[in-house]
Amino acid sequence: MEEDEGFYSRERWNNWMERLRDEKFDPEDDDGDGARLFFNLQDDITIACTKAVEAYEDGEIDDEVFMEEIDEIRRIVMAEEELEENKAMVLEGVQTSLIGVMASCEAYVTNNGSAADDGTVDEYVREARRAEKEDDMDRALALTAEAGALILDDEGFDAEAFEDLEYGFVSEWVNGLDSLAQAVSEPETIEEEE
Repeated sequence: MEEDEGFYSRERWNNWMERLRDEKFDPEDDDGDGARLFFNLQDDITIACTKAVEAYEDGEIDDEVFMEEIDEIRRIVMAEEELEENKAMVLEGVQTSLIGVMASCEAYVTNNGSAADDGTVDEYVREARRAEKEDDMDRALALTAEAGALILDDEGFDAEAFEDLEYGFVSEWVNGLDSLAQAVSEPETIEEEE
């Protein structure tokens, strides 16, 4: 990490946005280049978040600096962007997924580099979905974050186990957990330019 750059830069984000603006995009084509670009964007930011977690674990930064770094990433990636309507909708989905990623990283560090002592990823996600149905979104996010903290603590994650989740915020956050699990198992940098 460059001392003055942090874990994610606005310049890097802006480069992604330029690529998205230039990309031909068919929202019906899940396997097209445009769709892959959104997934790569999500993975790129998730990897940045996990690198901040690793720096915390390695003692390179303390919990206060970690929270500042995650807040900076949040400020960068949650900004509104001028995109075509269909691209803007997909970007909003990516941003929603990243809320789950960042909350998970924060929960993990708040727990001093571990997960809560009891429960499984599946149990936390199912309980989060119940909380969402009760319109308790703060609790739903907190439970999803605990699921993510377990992933960061090396508990396995099977995205297919959650294919039955009804569409909503929790299902979007679970998309983020899928990225998180991949970043933990294969922490490779996504190339912003090919």
